[in-house]
Amino acid sequence: MKTSEINFKITVDENHLPVNISWEAKDAGECSECKSVMIALWDVKENNTMRIDLWTKEMSIDEMKKFFHQNVMTLTDTYAKATNDEATAKEVKEFFSEIGKKIGVLV
Repeated sequence: MKTSEINFKITVDENHLPVNISWEAKDAGECSECKSVMIALWDVKENNTMRIDLWTKEMSIDEMKKFFHQNVMTLTDTYAKATNDEATAKEVKEFFSEIGKKIGVLV
């Protein structure tokens, strides 16, 4: 059995707002910078989703809109793979395609 780690380093300003986010996966072999991270964890004890959402001051609103839209779309793919509920996944994708057009991330 193999163990793998993903490490995040968050640099914050005097108001505790992120100014730099980097992550490293030893298996990937390099450290990368990013402007935002959304982590969702299923807490077995609480039977609930725990979340960590961080973004730097440098992330633009347009980048956040695109990031959010892409997250929902890929979460929908994950949902479909995990549940085989293609009907709901299709409905979410259709709805969020329209949202993508409204917020300007899709043409």
